[in-house]
Amino acid sequence: METAPVSAKDSHLVSGQSSEEGRISNRFDLPTWFYQFGILLQRSLKERKQESFNTLRVFQVITAAILAGLMWWHSDYRDIEDRLGLLFFISIFWGVLPSFNAVFAFPQERAIFMKERASGMYTLSSYFMARIIGDLPMELILPTVFLVVTYWMAGLKPDLVTFLLTLLVLLSYVLISQGLGLALGALIMDAKQASTIVTVTMLAFVLTGGYYVHKVPSCMAWIKYASTTYYSYKLFVNVQYGDGNRVSSLLGCSHHRSNTVSCKFIDQDIAGQIRPELSVGILILMFVGYRLLAYLALRRI
Repeated sequence: METAPVSAKDSHLVSGQSSEEGRISNRFDLPTWFYQFGILLQRSLKERKQESFNTLRVFQVITAAILAGLMWWHSDYRDIEDRLGLLFFISIFWGVLPSFNAVFAFPQERAIFMKERASGMYTLSSYFMARIIGDLPMELILPTVFLVVTYWMAGLKPDLVTFLLTLLVLLSYVLISQGLGLALGALIMDAKQASTIVTVTMLAFVLTGGYYVHKVPSCMAWIKYASTTYYSYKLFVNVQYGDGNRVSSLLGCSHHRSNTVSCKFIDQDIAGQIRPELSVGILILMFVGYRLLAYLALRRI
């Protein structure tokens, strides 16, 4: 390849044209943004369709749902500890799986993302929103199938409104866990390191989730209030049992609360729960905050 000498005047003209084009390309054009968003959304849906509904992942979810349904087959309402165990198992399974899958999203796309952004193919906001919106149908179908199978096999509260509220809590929890994985992946941008960090984080959230240990040491108590598992588990329990007065009267716990295991679980896990409105508000903040953190982390690339 030959290089021709460029005069100072020509180089000034070229640099002036480049800077002018840069200023034009940096202007926010709404139709252009929606065009970029539409193209990126189509690409994201095609890619995520193969990833989310591959045979192994569908087999994993369906098998877990059937096993849980068989383990808690038509559980009796008197077995409070068993049903609380099922609710916490759902919190564990759908906290770890979405976050662990999402943590690989941005590190795996880093090379092509940097190449396309360097060539000015699209804005960061259009790419990020296409990724977030494209994940919604892919991430929410399998949890819905899981709950439909497990809920009715386990014989949880046979009420349509209760089932729909449980499904709403589960889908919200899945999106929040996915946001946590996206944020950690965007911050670290190394698949192996990010997977290790998200594993340790979810382990801490599970241990302080409110089922294994009730009297958390003061030095570890702050993790409980940052735990997505803690708030989702409390909402699951609240949807099933409310404040616990009805099930407590059915079991006769007002007379011998401290003499039976079920009454102890009512006293420790159901009665005196954190207000559901507060749990919902904190989960909404987590949903927005994790995705905002991921977006800000991508801006520094």
